[in-house]
Amino acid sequence: MKRFGFSKLMLVLGLVFIYLPMVILVIYSFNASKLVTVWGGWSVKWYVGLLDNTQLMGSVMRSLEIALYTAVAAVALGTLAAFVLTRITRFKGRTLFGGLVTAPLVMPEVITGLSLLLLFVAMAQMIGWPQERGIVTIWIAHTTFCAAYVAVVVSARLRELDLSIEEAAMDLGARPWKVFLLITIPMIAPSLAAGGMMSFALSLDDLVLASFVSGPGSTTLPMEVFSAVRLGVKPEINAVASLILLSVSLVTFLVWYFSRQAEERRRKAVQLAIEENAMANTGQAKA
Repeated sequence: MKRFGFSKLMLVLGLVFIYLPMVILVIYSFNASKLVTVWGGWSVKWYVGLLDNTQLMGSVMRSLEIALYTAVAAVALGTLAAFVLTRITRFKGRTLFGGLVTAPLVMPEVITGLSLLLLFVAMAQMIGWPQERGIVTIWIAHTTFCAAYVAVVVSARLRELDLSIEEAAMDLGARPWKVFLLITIPMIAPSLAAGGMMSFALSLDDLVLASFVSGPGSTTLPMEVFSAVRLGVKPEINAVASLILLSVSLVTFLVWYFSRQAEERRRKAVQLAIEENAMANTGQAKA
């Protein structure tokens, strides 16, 4: 019988510490009482009531929209930055460029948000854009912040790739852009998916940057929740949080499932190619 060691105990305690509050939140989202801390029986009225809460649902849809745009833009910019840092080893200003790419990782969000606010105000005075702060300015701020995370994740994957495959494709006449799209991108697809999911989660969770660069009519879900918490947590907030947890869990499971299926197909194809090559070599040896 295996002993339940200290490391396993700490792992279990850590998982309980992380996920127990989420479980409690989901349970209390079915609370019939208006008081969040007082259990009044099981009910789904708060989920039904979300349909009538246009302000809260509007902030939810706005946050999801911004998070989706941020994930796409951050993956595109972060991948290009990672490709430059890993494949173009020598150019003037490489150290400065690398520092600028990773600076948002260590920069306090308050400083970043204030800097972007001053930038947007200066741009509005100089060129007349943006005329007002809203979804576009929040998207730009979140993309600036999340692209750094994508660059780090994709860079780690690019450094592990076998360059001989890309070199063989170029020896056969493939152009660099075709090698990048048809060979490099599929090989780093898991890191792209991870970076996209991380960017989506960071954008959906952000409060500080959105508070600086948002304007009237562009309130995101974290801002709405933070404003409501000042007056006390409402049961509708538990319901919204539970739905978001369900959605994120489903998306994560689907990404894991399809990634696993693709990896299994790749392994079978490699194994089949090895077996066919071995059979061909055996046939030539006999001949």
